[in-house]
Amino acid sequence: MKLKHNINPVLLQLINFIVLVYSLVTYIPWYILSGSKQAIAKAKQVKARPVNNKPGGAYRSVNSLHCLASVLYPGCDTLDKVFKYAKTKYKDKKLLGTREILKEEDEIQPSGKVFKKVILGKYTWLSYEDVYIKAVNFGNGLAVLGQQPKTNIAIFCETRAEWMIAAQACFMCNYQLVTLYATLGGPAIVHGLNETEVTTIITSKELMQTKLKEIVSQVPLLRHIITVDGKPTTWAEFPKGVIVHTMASVQAMGAKADTGNKQPSRPVPSDIAVIMYTSGSTGIPKGVMISHCNIIAGITGMAERIPNLGEKDIYIGYLPLAHVLELSAELVCLSHGCRIGYSSPQTLADQSSKIKKGSKGDVTTLKPTLMAAVPEIMDRIYKNVMNKVNEMTSFQRNLFILAYNYKMEQISKGYTTPLCDSLIFRKVRMLLGGKIRVLLCGGAPLSAATQRFMNICFCCPVGQGYGLTESAGAGTITEVWDYTTGRVGAPLVCCEIKLMNWEEGGYYNTDKPYPRGEILIGGQNVTVGYYKNEARTKKDFTVDENGQRWLHTGDIGEFHHDGCLKIIDRKKDLVKLQAGEYVSLGKVEAALKNLPLVDNICAYASSFHSYVIGFVVPNQKELAELARKKGFKGTWEEICNSPEMEKEVLKVLAEAAVAANLEKFEIPVKIRLSPDPWTPETGLVTDAFKLKRKELTAFYQPDIERMYSTNVK
Repeated sequence: MKLKHNINPVLLQLINFIVLVYSLVTYIPWYILSGSKQAIAKAKQVKARPVNNKPGGAYRSVNSLHCLASVLYPGCDTLDKVFKYAKTKYKDKKLLGTREILKEEDEIQPSGKVFKKVILGKYTWLSYEDVYIKAVNFGNGLAVLGQQPKTNIAIFCETRAEWMIAAQACFMCNYQLVTLYATLGGPAIVHGLNETEVTTIITSKELMQTKLKEIVSQVPLLRHIITVDGKPTTWAEFPKGVIVHTMASVQAMGAKADTGNKQPSRPVPSDIAVIMYTSGSTGIPKGVMISHCNIIAGITGMAERIPNLGEKDIYIGYLPLAHVLELSAELVCLSHGCRIGYSSPQTLADQSSKIKKGSKGDVTTLKPTLMAAVPEIMDRIYKNVMNKVNEMTSFQRNLFILAYNYKMEQISKGYTTPLCDSLIFRKVRMLLGGKIRVLLCGGAPLSAATQRFMNICFCCPVGQGYGLTESAGAGTITEVWDYTTGRVGAPLVCCEIKLMNWEEGGYYNTDKPYPRGEILIGGQNVTVGYYKNEARTKKDFTVDENGQRWLHTGDIGEFHHDGCLKIIDRKKDLVKLQAGEYVSLGKVEAALKNLPLVDNICAYASSFHSYVIGFVVPNQKELAELARKKGFKGTWEEICNSPEMEKEVLKVLAEAAVAANLEKFEIPVKIRLSPDPWTPETGLVTDAFKLKRKELTAFYQPDIERMYSTNVK
């Protein structure tokens, strides 16, 4: 979608003529020197084909039509072997990087709140050899504490180098690593720890004080707490029988341990590597059992989609390592000689909340070449940049819009625009360090508008991936030369995908022009099932007559002629209204969430009523400006609670809904404006910022009753 400008028509014709001349003059040398002829050809190629001509036949990548890939390197069929191979090959190369904290300051805000700000130094690095030795010592130290092979050990910690070191130690010693999101609420943490019967948990000082302290007495089997960043001060009410260790002290035990006569218990491919608890978007978190061969198959498929992956690449790790997207991405990098520099959402960029004004965020210091993100983060970047564009002078804004529209037209043809990239988009690109060559989005659908914006302004391919925890994160990834939007790419070389009819929703794998249906993923990356939940495992996983294991995702997709998949619906998001119409809540949200006025939105519908309602987190700056224009005065809470402002926001939503071609019955008729943002800490969204519909429904139940208690005029 092109941006609108307000340039004089005569001047615009002159500019278009100059652009045309420039394009003609530079086309031939660009075409010869850039190698884009091959890229354009690749973009037009068929990327996946069905393995047979039957309706509902599985699609495979053209690179794995006859045999699905399952290992990265010959003989490396478990994660400990993969790391040993990488350590031998890249021994003295840098692997894990962490920034030291030079100074911490309390900054008082105009509202009176105190924010902690940090000044950070350079990255300090551990080599492959350093990490390997630390992992070996930590694994041996855990054995001294009594950890046995094939028993569970939990990690409840922020994304950091110590997380990966602990994970590698567990993979080596065949300990089953139980992962829990650092933002989970107390009941969910207790559920995961007790269900897996762990006796040892690895955590940080901060999480120990803020989260574990309150619930440790509810975990009766717990015996050891290991803090990765030094020993915290003890508290009087600490349960008897629980010992607190530091990671360094456990590593020291392991270094001194006599392991000479003891035969190490190494894993086999079918052994469980990780029990990964989901973010709980649909209720109590489920523990997904992921084997060594599941993870290796998954990262084999992912690595194949990233061209020229190697020692020159730097990846920035800031998403939760308890999420399959981040864990898979880091394992891909570790196995290919890349550096991984650690960060957090609070220190990522120069403008991030914990970075002191005038000092540098992590991307500016690290200058990564590879980055993964979730749609929520990309949407924020998109809105922030567009807000800055709107604040430019008329000349600057029109220049940016002309360059944006010109580049959009060029990349749709497969061409590049080096002049625009260096003159117009350089500053925007520097927001992520200026060196990003591949940006991968996963965790939830990314809107076409945001994807195209990131393509244009960050001057790099923005790929979408599709996978679930239950498929070890692997499913599809778009190829770097595919500049189409709204699709998630072809099946990875490790798996195959087929579509199953869903009659209730009206989706059939015989539909024309594109076959549609529920997405089923098959391959060695499909996981073992849910921990201690046989009933749900039988519901979500099936095995066919050939012994192939299939995951029923609950997502609805369609295959395009080139073999690429598009996610078009979700079974759980489809609601039948009182009059019989089906409403896709995800479709409604996708159409409205990119509005400048909207920071987040959750659509809601009931089968007992005939219309859709919604909960909206408005953008404070945009809503305050709208209130000013309408002459409404009051505090932020008063503005959000005002029926008058609800009506004004509804008008904006309705206009956008019509522009997005939503049906009349899909357009929200009533809304509730929320003065508070939805964060993982509130329990209303997951760590990947996916909506927790059940929790949102419970939270806004009084508002739901209010909005459905009065008739629509």
